[in-house]
Amino acid sequence: MTLDEIKRLIEFIREQELTEFELEHDGMKLRIKSGTVTHTTLPVMPAVSVISTPPVPSPTAVVGAAPAAAPPTPTSEPESEEGTELAIVKSPIVGTFYRSPEPGAKAFVEVNDTVRKGQVLCIIEAMKLMNEIDSEYDGEIINIYVESGQAVQYGERLFAIRLKS
Repeated sequence: MTLDEIKRLIEFIREQELTEFELEHDGMKLRIKSGTVTHTTLPVMPAVSVISTPPVPSPTAVVGAAPAAAPPTPTSEPESEEGTELAIVKSPIVGTFYRSPEPGAKAFVEVNDTVRKGQVLCIIEAMKLMNEIDSEYDGEIINIYVESGQAVQYGERLFAIRLKS
């Protein structure tokens, strides 16, 4: 999460007059309470109320009003014809789907592209924040379910990835 993203998030929380906000994503926990910002890269443990570590420089997505953004929800489905598995990447948030970083730019991925775990697949804009959606798998893109500029819902299918053996 970048400093700019944190500043925008704090500004949004002030505008909404929230007294407490918590976000858990990919093992990172961000808690903002009465002007206090807390980060951790440790696994979130229910018994620990606040863990404080230095900010982590990573391109973690920030979601404005959602109480906690889940990572893309990949599910595995067997592919009957070839006996390989498919991972279905689903939208972790409601927003607008974009295949490229800006209008007219090359798409992050195309059908038949090989992707690696952590590679950016798309961007979902939510509350004027651009959230990069990363691949959770190594494999090959075999289907893109959504067109650029289309609104997506939580849990909507975005990509099908044929997993590498």
